[in-house]
This record gives sequence, C-alpha cells and structure tokens, in this order.
Amino acid sequence: MLLETPQSHDHPSLTGGSGYHLRLAGTAADVLAARRLRFEVFAADGGAMPGPPGADAEALDADEFDADEFDDRCDHLIVWHRTDAGPPQAVATCRLLPPHSNDAEPRGAGLSTDREFGLMPLEHVLDSTVEVGRAGVRADHRAGPAVSMLWAGVARYLHLTGYRYLLGSAPMDLRDGGSNAASFWDLALTRFLAPAERRCRPRDPISIGGLERAATPQVPAVLAHLMRLGGKICGPPGYDEILGTAAFLVLLDTQAADPRQVRRLLGHDG
Repeated sequence: MLLETPQSHDHPSLTGGSGYHLRLAGTAADVLAARRLRFEVFAADGGAMPGPPGADAEALDADEFDADEFDDRCDHLIVWHRTDAGPPQAVATCRLLPPHSNDAEPRGAGLSTDREFGLMPLEHVLDSTVEVGRAGVRADHRAGPAVSMLWAGVARYLHLTGYRYLLGSAPMDLRDGGSNAASFWDLALTRFLAPAERRCRPRDPISIGGLERAATPQVPAVLAHLMRLGGKICGPPGYDEILGTAAFLVLLDTQAADPRQVRRLLGHDG
C-alpha cells in the first residue's frame, strides 16, 4: 500500500535531531529501500536470510532484498538519516498491515504471524488490530534515536487510524543455543504474560524447558520498546524458519498501554 502524500499532516511524519526523519513510504523506490534495509539487517544479524553473519551493507549484493506476499498490502514506515556525505539512507523500518487491507476469512489467516502461531484466540480483536512486522534497525543506528523514532511513528499510526491493538512477532537470536530466549520466557511468565484467553500456540514450538538460562536476558530494542509500552507475550516462543530465530507473539492494547510512554511517543505532554 503506497500513500500518495506521505508527508501530509494526516500521516505519521516526524523530524528528529542529528539528521533523522521518519515518514511512510510514498513511492516504489521507498519500499525497495525498506526491503533492502531489511535484507541487510536480517543477514547481518545472522538469521536464515542470505548473506554472511556480521556482514555490512557493502558486503551484500545491492540487488538483494527481503520481500514476501504481504508487502503489497502494508504501509511501510521508514526512518531516514541524512549526513553531509550524501543522500538520506534508510536506517530503520517496519511494515504495518491494517485490518482494512486484510479481507481474509478468518482474518488471522491474512496475517504473516499466522505462519508461526495459531491466532484463533485473538480472532475477536483482529478487526481492530494492526499487524507490525519485519522491523529492522541498522546496527550502527541502534544506540541513537532511530528506534524511538520508529516506535513514535507506529504510535502515531495507531492514533491516526483509530485502531486499538498492535500485534507482532518479535524475533530473538538462537545462536547462543536458545539460552537468552529461555531466560526472556521466564521473565515473561512473571511480568509480561497475556491472559489465558489470549494465548496462542506456536506452530513449531521451541523446547524451552531443558535449555540453559542466561543470567540476565538481553532483550532486543524493538521488543523492549513494546514491553515498556505494555505489550503482552501471547504464549511460548515458536521457531521462525525464515529468520532462523525464536519468535515471541506480542499483543499491545493501546487502551491498557502505559499512558506516560504513549504521550512521550506521540509528543504530547498531557
């Protein structure tokens, strides 16, 4: 889904310090930039995408990109970074699939998360749910404002479209044998677990029980932002065959979200 006027005041467009700017993709070239960034991030992070683990942008084929059949029905948020050295570069992205672009029956069958989880326990809320997916931030921008700006864009998208829920599958690296994912699952059980009626079964479960636990779970930035907002983990992790990672299904109810965090992301002080 391409929006004809991505910089309109009706769309989540944000400008930050240090040369950062966020907007919805408005052209096919914008979407291609997001797809290439996703490929770069997923390959560099050592998932199942082609490319050597730890590769940087110059090590990857410029013609390679990440894409699937859901992309054409999604809005694509992109954080751009401009320096004096050249044109703006896409440094963070995610895609958003609103329910008005999903005519599947049942509605869960039209979501990419349906590949990893049985979504029937959530079917009754999917009419009001935006699916967020394929979130990626270039490694050299994860310590800056790019992650916060991306989530500010997601928050504004929900605010402007009026949808209540955000659903997504958050990946977690398995190259440590799964100890970090197991440790995060223990944390989720005590602090972030969704109510029983909203828990979904993974289609390809990961055997968490016998895994060694990391002393302290290292939570990826994208997942950490969702947890701070009030996101809930909808059951144990599954295996994401495409990325080669653990996948945690997360549901955020904006009506139950931390109001301070929401106001901060929306830029409101009251």
